[in-house]
Amino acid sequence: MLTEEIGYKMEVLEDGQIQCCRVTHILRDGEEIAKTLHRHVLAPGDKTDGQDVRVAAVAAAVWTEKVVNDFVTAKAARETASVNR
Repeated sequence: MLTEEIGYKMEVLEDGQIQCCRVTHILRDGEEIAKTLHRHVLAPGDKTDGQDVRVAAVAAAVWTEKVVNDFVTAKAARETASVNR
């Protein structure tokens, strides 16, 4: 019998971004026969609608108002510096 199990690995970066890796395991009679990975990054303040509940829970815990404001400010400063080159 074939079954599918989905797991997540998450890493929170210093600036509050969350690197997510969704791991899908395909099992035949309990033995893994295949595995796929899907990676994506969420920035502080991004919407978490449609994300796995575990990913949304980490975002809710990590993305304080200060973290989101600091991230937005730093991003704006990088963009301004890039334009002024």
